[in-house]
Amino acid sequence: MAGTRLKPEREAEMYAAVLDLLRELGYDALTMDAVAARTRSSKATLYRQWGSKPELVVRALRHNKPAAFQEIDTGSLRGDFHAMAELSDDCKMEEDAALMRSLLHVVHENPDLHRALRELLVEPEMTGLGILLRRAVDRGEVAADHPAFPFVTHMLVGAFVARQLIEDKAVDRAFLSDYLDAVVLPALGV
Repeated sequence: MAGTRLKPEREAEMYAAVLDLLRELGYDALTMDAVAARTRSSKATLYRQWGSKPELVVRALRHNKPAAFQEIDTGSLRGDFHAMAELSDDCKMEEDAALMRSLLHVVHENPDLHRALRELLVEPEMTGLGILLRRAVDRGEVAADHPAFPFVTHMLVGAFVARQLIEDKAVDRAFLSDYLDAVVLPALGV
């Protein structure tokens, strides 16, 4: 972020307001004017701090993440994956999944949002997951050249998309735990 740095409490308050507006209005109807009004700030402050609506929205999503994957280290891949699943409560997981589904519709028509999502959310998550997986390789749990390795992210994202589509249910911790044990870990030979 450029410009004068906001206090962490104020930044968190602004991110929460952005996510509330995103849930209420959707991405297309969300405006910097609406964010400024909701947060009692000026549009100039918003643009100075975040530069654009896509960056503000994605940074709000990123701020909402409970922890980075690379910070998880239980000593086993299964433990790490299950610790990832425990990071959010079921309600928050459902809210986050709904937000991401709504943004996925918009991202195809908005290259700036697509770029911001990739740079600020997807790539850091993939990097963190890569670190977590490299630790599993170093511990000898998974072969570095295992054919399922490149598809771990796809499997994890697929769980969130498929459950809603197939069962009309949101992913919760119990489902994710079962999915990890029945699909992801066996695919990696763990």
